[in-house]
Amino acid sequence: MPRQASPPDNTSRRLRTALVLGAASLLGATLAVTIFTSAHAAAGLGAAAATRGRFFGTAVGASNLNDSTYSSLLATEFTMVTPDNELKWEATEPNRGTFNFVRADTIAARAASIGAPMRGRVLVWHSQLPAWVSNLNATDLNTAVQNHINGVMGHYKGKINTWEVVSEAFADNGSIRPSVFSYALGNNTGWIETAFRTARAADPAAKLCYTDYYAESWDSAKTQAVYAMVRDFKARGVPIDCMGFEAHFTATSPVPSSFQLTMQSFAALGVDIQLTELDVEGSGASQATSYSTVVGACLAVSRCTGISVSQIRDSDLFRSTGTPLLFDRYGAKKPAYDAVLSRLYPGPVTPPPSTSASVTTPPSSPPVTQSASTSLAPTQPGVCTATYRLVNAWQGGFQADVVIRNNSATTINSWTASVGLQNGQSTNNLWNGIPSSTSGIITVRNASHNGTIAGNGTTSFGFVASGPSTPAPTVSCTTP
Repeated sequence: MPRQASPPDNTSRRLRTALVLGAASLLGATLAVTIFTSAHAAAGLGAAAATRGRFFGTAVGASNLNDSTYSSLLATEFTMVTPDNELKWEATEPNRGTFNFVRADTIAARAASIGAPMRGRVLVWHSQLPAWVSNLNATDLNTAVQNHINGVMGHYKGKINTWEVVSEAFADNGSIRPSVFSYALGNNTGWIETAFRTARAADPAAKLCYTDYYAESWDSAKTQAVYAMVRDFKARGVPIDCMGFEAHFTATSPVPSSFQLTMQSFAALGVDIQLTELDVEGSGASQATSYSTVVGACLAVSRCTGISVSQIRDSDLFRSTGTPLLFDRYGAKKPAYDAVLSRLYPGPVTPPPSTSASVTTPPSSPPVTQSASTSLAPTQPGVCTATYRLVNAWQGGFQADVVIRNNSATTINSWTASVGLQNGQSTNNLWNGIPSSTSGIITVRNASHNGTIAGNGTTSFGFVASGPSTPAPTVSCTTP
């Protein structure tokens, strides 16, 4: 989460009417030709991501909001807003107990004006701290952390739906990063736990995330250390809802082949996945392929809820010489933009997309390459309902998820789903549920972490199966 420079911006929307033919979907080894309608071209990244059940957002600097090009792109392309530096500790509490939200409120007002929800970044981070924080003893620092979380989250309660509670607490070797927090509060995850518990009490409705960089490769020491912490937190009931991957990629640190496996492994612990600061240094086809690969990996993981890039234009980022974003310094779309839109729109999307897989070999479990689309099976009336969604399909297999919805206003504490697999279909991996078998009519009971669903709330489980994806399995849900 590097410090961002803050160039200029303003707000306007546009629709295009030209028909764009032959947009190539960059799928690594597979090339699938896609036709975009004028509506697709006009809708932008956020609207495209919404057809796949995801958000597509960006970090925003308050000082950019007077730039008309910047504001037009923000309003047209993005459906989630993250303040760049304006919610960090030095900005919000420069003096102990005295809060300043003027710049962050400016961004919040702009987000509201374009109908985009806002993510909060970041409550506890080792960098961009006011000097007074470094001069506290352990008792005072622990109190200061809790007061800071309560002060910032209290101001935005009901206005920010997701918070990055703690970021970058681990060093690359998997140890706790040396910082004012680890020095004073302990070289362990205890102070991280305190931050999450404080955040849950401050706003019980907000999703709480841990985020880090260079945690995308499954084999890295940092990834394994963060995974162990999240697994421990979930097992002990520490409130963590989300794992955020910053996703900064360069020529020397490219997109790892195991990134999708990493995301799926964290998702299987019962947390959502978000890509929080995506950027890819480079240009042309190589950059476009990397962006397409990352977006495809998110689409293949049912709990990957969205992607945010680290700024809008190359010139808005302090690392502008690496030209890592989807728009150039003038706001023009780069090949990477077309690759992302192509991946989000794998085929005509109005009416809803039908399966058009072009991968000829099944990926490992979880799958890595795809050009899948969404398919909904009929649901059933009752206290809970189940909805089937095809995530991805390839020759000889497919991936799907099932959303369980509580249709009542009263919390339910357990659920059981029935999945009727068709002839030739059998599951070989199922997560976030406990299956009775692998073929025929499968009974799936909730896992320990997702049995409780608040009134009108949802949860989900997913699976990878062998066999044809059509006809679709039937699904239903019951509660005790």
